[in-house]
Amino acid sequence: MDPISIFFLIALIFSIIIHEVSHGYMAEHLGDPTARLQGRLTLNPIPHIDLVGSILVPAFLVLTGASFLFGWAKPVPYNPYNLRDQKWGEAKVAAAGPGVNILLAIGFGLVVRFGEASLSPVFVALAGMIVLINIMLALFNLIPIPPLDGSKVLRSVLPLKGNIAFQRFEAWLSSQGFLVMILLLFLVITLLGDALFAGIGLVFELLTGSSLYEVLM
Repeated sequence: MDPISIFFLIALIFSIIIHEVSHGYMAEHLGDPTARLQGRLTLNPIPHIDLVGSILVPAFLVLTGASFLFGWAKPVPYNPYNLRDQKWGEAKVAAAGPGVNILLAIGFGLVVRFGEASLSPVFVALAGMIVLINIMLALFNLIPIPPLDGSKVLRSVLPLKGNIAFQRFEAWLSSQGFLVMILLLFLVITLLGDALFAGIGLVFELLTGSSLYEVLM
């Protein structure tokens, strides 16, 4: 694996971990200490790393040059019954992960936008990779398919009948096992591939002022 791919993989892993930790901090803010009590409010990767989702799947996608990258860490635990906001609490906890990824993308996007004239091209390209990674993670996690964050946000805004139907779908999907969930996600990403890639490129350009190809190629 070349140095660029190694950097990409490390940045992806840490972006995933920051994503998960943010769920725990939001739950803590809303009154649930579960993540803190279980030692999960830390950027130390060891408690968070999932062998398949944090290493094997991202490494496979990087090595094969996949057009869309994603991964996951061990979910940060929380007890929804402890949340002070029982109506929107779960949606807030879920949205915290993609929200932090968006903030990271904005921060490093500003580095790219205003640093091209004074920073080395290599540094700008590395910052651009972090922008790309976090845009992809945010968009991926907002797909409304269980157990992704988007499903919890969607469930919170559905009317009662829609909420009940969606919970039944969640229960059915959970009963089918992990492999079925992964296959469904791959199917959705494949079907939406062109739209997702176009969306990633558009958001990247809005944040950095440059196209993906100008920064990364």
